Amino acid sequence: MASVTSLSDSVHQRLAAALSAALPQADSADPLLRRSDRADFQANGILALAKKAKANPRELATQVVERIVTGEVIRDVEVSGPGFLNITISDRAITENLAARATDPDGRLGVPFAEHPGTTVIDYAQPNVAKEMHVGHLRSAVIGDAVVQILEFTGENVVRRHHIGDWGTQFGMLIQYLIEHPHELDHKGGEVSGEEAMSNLNRLYKASRVLFDSDEEFKTRARRRVVDLQAGDPETLALWQKFVDESKIYFYSVFEKLDMEISDPDVVGESGYNDMLDETCRLLEESGVAVRSEGALCVFFDDIKGPDGNPVPLIVRKSDGGYGYAATDLSAIRDRVFNLKATTLLYVVDARQSLHFRMVFETARRAGWLNDDVEAVQLAFGTVLGKDGKPFKTREGETVRLVDLLDEAIDRASAVVREKAQDLSEEEIAERGAQVGIGAVKYADLSTSANRDYKFDLDQMVSLNGDTSVYLQYAYARIQSILRKAGEVRPTAHPELELAGAERALGLHADRFAETVAETAAEYAPHKLAAYLYQLASLYTTFYSECPVLKADTPAQVENRLFLCDVTARTLHQGMALLGIRTPERL
Repeated sequence: MASVTSLSDSVHQRLAAALSAALPQADSADPLLRRSDRADFQANGILALAKKAKANPRELATQVVERIVTGEVIRDVEVSGPGFLNITISDRAITENLAARATDPDGRLGVPFAEHPGTTVIDYAQPNVAKEMHVGHLRSAVIGDAVVQILEFTGENVVRRHHIGDWGTQFGMLIQYLIEHPHELDHKGGEVSGEEAMSNLNRLYKASRVLFDSDEEFKTRARRRVVDLQAGDPETLALWQKFVDESKIYFYSVFEKLDMEISDPDVVGESGYNDMLDETCRLLEESGVAVRSEGALCVFFDDIKGPDGNPVPLIVRKSDGGYGYAATDLSAIRDRVFNLKATTLLYVVDARQSLHFRMVFETARRAGWLNDDVEAVQLAFGTVLGKDGKPFKTREGETVRLVDLLDEAIDRASAVVREKAQDLSEEEIAERGAQVGIGAVKYADLSTSANRDYKFDLDQMVSLNGDTSVYLQYAYARIQSILRKAGEVRPTAHPELELAGAERALGLHADRFAETVAETAAEYAPHKLAAYLYQLASLYTTFYSECPVLKADTPAQVENRLFLCDVTARTLHQGMALLGIRTPERL
């Protein structure tokens, strides 16, 4: 694909050349170009350059303006204030640039691939075997999936890792109970649904817990079973695998409801690193990175101390010989760096785990597993809050089941779709309701900076007004309706036409799609793409109200406005897809 030079890059190149000509002694001539409400762009770099060269900034600005060729891309440049440059783009350049994006043969709207793609292993959506997914799992799944889509779109090689909790002492209790009650996970013919799988696991977990707490002999047998599991006893491992498989049926049903792809190779749980734990500890101890303290293998840090002023260590192996999360996480780093050849390790994990990951990353650096060629990043996210601003709970004070949350969102969205529906069947309403409801949940999450908490308010999420996915989906559906009504008239760019103010604003913003995607990918910041798309839909709403499309003054103007509609729709569609959100053709 031939990369399409954005208008900001075109202007930047011309200004930099004019600056260098006016100030040849300068080492670099960055015009510091930015969007402005005073013109299309404003350049602020002249003040700093003039100060360095001991020149009058306004005189330097005037000299720069004299060296800028106007006409093709830049229509007008004026000096403002002490030496700012206000730049107006030509209407022709706006339309031609959008036309180049629209005719991109790869359908990427001119978004280039990254110059130096690497391999990113992204650790996200980490549910626990034999436990229900709750609202706390929502953000890791939604943010992680969006970052995967965005990075893959830029050409990065992405390896997905769902680091599920599938190991630990509770499995001794569950497996022992299943041995003594062998038909608890039997299926009565046919495939089992995710809800049924979770119901089976829930029932078995509760029954085994009651027995564990009330029967000392069972408790002893269960603890012995943990030892058998860790030793790799075949019968024990086979029953453990039944729990994992049953849980996957449930996990996959939840991810399907969330409209996310997940496959078996992506799921590598804690158990996947068991064979590496002993070697990880040995390497850390032999290198002196970890030391024995009170029988445990620990890593200490000068800047991490507890309330009593004593150092807080990262415990890699406990005094009883058992391994903690740190040993598994450090083994996973070794696997991802040396086997998967990762250049970036990205962890989409609750902000409350930040200290743990800070210690794990520092330990891996000391051991030499992380170096200048491999970056480890925690994409920490905040908490989902209820309308009262407190962590989201049920009225009974229990954690909210994720499935219940998603079902309610779909129900609310279906009601909105039914109210607006024209000639939609019940089947279509159900399909659109799912797309709108799940999109609403995802967008509410992704439009908030990951590190901030956000309030889960379904009434607001499914609103047609304000910063919601429904508003964006409705804008897209409205454009599709216009394109259908146009019949034989095709969207066609007419660079020779003058543009109205709303057309210019929409065109300039649409041109920023590529740079927004690049910025979003570089910063792992889906909220920046969400903000861009909301602004695009808002500018389209203004354009729609101010600029008649099918009833424009001339046939050429009709075609050009249809072209603006089409580019906007394609940008909305692609941008929403990168966030994991569907854009129905009709609403």
